[in-house]
Amino acid sequence: MAVKVYKPTTPSRRNMTGHSFEEITKTTPERSLLVLRKASGGRNVYGRVTVRHRGGGNRRMIRIVDFKRDKLNIPAKVTAIEYDPNRTARLALVTYADGEKRYIIAPIGLKVGDTILNGPAAEIRPGNSLPISSIPVGTMIHNIELKEGKGGQLVRAAGASAQLLAKEGEFGQIRLPSGEIRMVRRQCYATIGQVGNLDNSNIKLGKAGRKRHMGIRPTVRGSAMTPRDHPHGGGEGRQPVGMPGPKSPWGKPTLGYKTRRNKQSNQYIVRRRNQGSRK
Repeated sequence: MAVKVYKPTTPSRRNMTGHSFEEITKTTPERSLLVLRKASGGRNVYGRVTVRHRGGGNRRMIRIVDFKRDKLNIPAKVTAIEYDPNRTARLALVTYADGEKRYIIAPIGLKVGDTILNGPAAEIRPGNSLPISSIPVGTMIHNIELKEGKGGQLVRAAGASAQLLAKEGEFGQIRLPSGEIRMVRRQCYATIGQVGNLDNSNIKLGKAGRKRHMGIRPTVRGSAMTPRDHPHGGGEGRQPVGMPGPKSPWGKPTLGYKTRRNKQSNQYIVRRRNQGSRK
């Protein structure tokens, strides 16, 4: 796809860019694959704000995406490439030989009219889903399962791809986009290719309104607040935070403070991102 540049008719339009949507072939979503999305405004079941800066935005419907790819050995034809407001990647509407329709994440190179297949016997082509045991070493993959049969959980954003580095015993070693090398069981499925919509990272919103349309509310700097509202607040004039490191509004350390608590998965991580060995 290409990035669309707007004419500077207003100050906000001067640096604004957007999607050209030239790869989209169908603008009306498949009704049978739509679910109503109820906005939470960042609040939990008790009505308390658990995620700040959320609220408003355009109304969106959830597209049911097939991350499991569990319809094995049945060919499917790509009938449309569609836009999904809930993710950065594009969706491909595929129709299986028995008539069932499903959405999948559209990789680079997948076009309308192509045929995809799920299963160990599928070819190594973009859009096909195979177990890691059937994928050659060095192949670029996405939509990777962590637990067999649960569905793809890793590498699903626009332009993302991972690489299968090795296969040892019952595990395959995969280099993730972050640089982390992780072991995944060979029975887990992954999809061949790189996720499409590469230019998504080049889009400049240009104005605050486009952020509000996405359901993201303004974020106020802590240094602009008072001491009672934020640890960074207060002082005459502009001051540094006045402490060894920055803190959250509730006094917890940020920027470098280790929050990882999942020790069970440590055994599957060969090399962490930006680090040399397992820790």
